[in-house]
Formats: sequence, C-alpha cells, structure tokens
Amino acid sequence: MAWFRKEKQKLVAQKRELAADVWEKCDGCGEILYTRRLAENQRVCPECGHHLRISAPEYVNLLFDEGLVEEFDPTMRSADPLGFVDSKPYPVRVAQAERKVGGYDAVLTGVGRIEGREVCAGVMDFGFIGGSMGSVVGEKIARMVEQGVHRACPVLIVSASGGARMQEGIFSLMQLAKTSAALQRLARAGLPYISILTHPTTGGVTASFAMLGDVNLAEPGALIGFAGPRVIKETIRQVLPDGFQRSEFLEEHGMVDRIVPRGEMRETVALLLHHMS
Repeated sequence: MAWFRKEKQKLVAQKRELAADVWEKCDGCGEILYTRRLAENQRVCPECGHHLRISAPEYVNLLFDEGLVEEFDPTMRSADPLGFVDSKPYPVRVAQAERKVGGYDAVLTGVGRIEGREVCAGVMDFGFIGGSMGSVVGEKIARMVEQGVHRACPVLIVSASGGARMQEGIFSLMQLAKTSAALQRLARAGLPYISILTHPTTGGVTASFAMLGDVNLAEPGALIGFAGPRVIKETIRQVLPDGFQRSEFLEEHGMVDRIVPRGEMRETVALLLHHMS
C-alpha cells in the first residue's frame, strides 16, 4: 500500500536575493527595475517617475557637455581634528567612504561647459558619509566659488546631503559661514549662482549655500529641510502638514523657484545661464 501513498514533504520558502548589479528596487513604487534600463533613464523610475539617488560623476555627465574640463583640489582629504571615534575611528570611516565612491570627499568641484558656456560647479555625492559637509566640502566649495569670481563665470552647485559632519564638530559648522561669505563675494561681482536641490538636502547644507541661489531648482519629491519633523514639531508645538519638507510643498510656498525633472535639468540650466548672463 505504500506504493499508493504520497509522502508529505514540508515546503520550505526560499528567499531569493536580487543581484545588485542587475536589478534594483524603486524606493517610490517598489517595482523591480533592470539596472541598465534605469541607468539609461538617468536613474528615474520609468514606472512612477521617482528620482533615485545619482552619484556626483553621473550628475556631472548629465549636465556638462564633456564633463569637467578641470577638476579643482581633487586630492584634498579630511583630517581628524577631534580624534573622533563612534562605532569606528573617523579616519577608518573616511577611508571606507573613499573606497566606496572612488573620491576623497563628498563633493566634486571643477569647471566645465554647458552648451558652450563656462561654469564653475560643485556636485555633492550622498554616497560619501551621507554627503555630510566637513572641512573639505566647505573649503572645496569656497575655493570653487572664488574660481568663479576669478574667471568671471557663473556658479552651479548640486546639493545632496544629510547635513554637517558630526565627526568634525565645530569645524564642520564653520563651513556654513565660509561658503555663504564666498557666495556673497560672487553676488557682489554680479555673477549668477544656480542651486540644484536633490534628495535629500538637509541640515547645514540647507542652512547655507543650498538655499542661497539666484535661482533654486529642485528635483521632484526631494526631501529639503534643516531639522527633522520631530524636532520642528517639538519646537513650534504645531501639527505639521503632510509633505511639508518635500520640493512640491516648498515650491508652493516660495522656497523653491521651480521643480525640474532630471531629464530636463540640463536644458533648464542652459536656458537660465543664457538669460542670466
């Protein structure tokens, strides 16, 4: 009779992991996307339009005719002024970030051309310790703006940051004043500054150069703000509206001049530079 019995077998669910270099999950709609197709679409989800994070070199290639023709201060590296240790020593964390992004800090600066017009630019990379602003980021941006004044050309900054870098303490906070002062000198020279806000742009970056543009552009759905919702709610003791730190809300209330999809950003910037110059 055993011939006619079917042995019961326990079903074991097998969890299949996605190959990171082939497939990627959209943070907006949860769709599983083919990595190559996503790259061809400038890392914008073709299903829902969600803008996934993009590296600094990728954004440079998106905006400039032939990339940066000259990079400023490419080997400038962070020191460890406080001897800071959290879950690991700060120098170890910096070294890991360098290997991850292939650069020395969270901003890439240089000069290039957008439709033939020379532009000094700084492009932040969230992949480097959350795009946090330490002494190197502040110094590189200030020097880049000074190059804009020296060359009498417009300045463009693409922001993507979690705020000031806590491992450098007061040294990171000093960068807010340094970068803002450099942009004031640019304004006195009568030269335009365009700020592009991507997801996320928060903390000390928002409180300094990111919101000082003659024109502030933002990608759709970008998180933009200084402090988190909980801190703000506890401070002002008011109920906060839904989405109050998203680019759409900020545009509606005059903090952002225009929301521009990534695929239209180069054309929009070129038009603004032509008009402002």
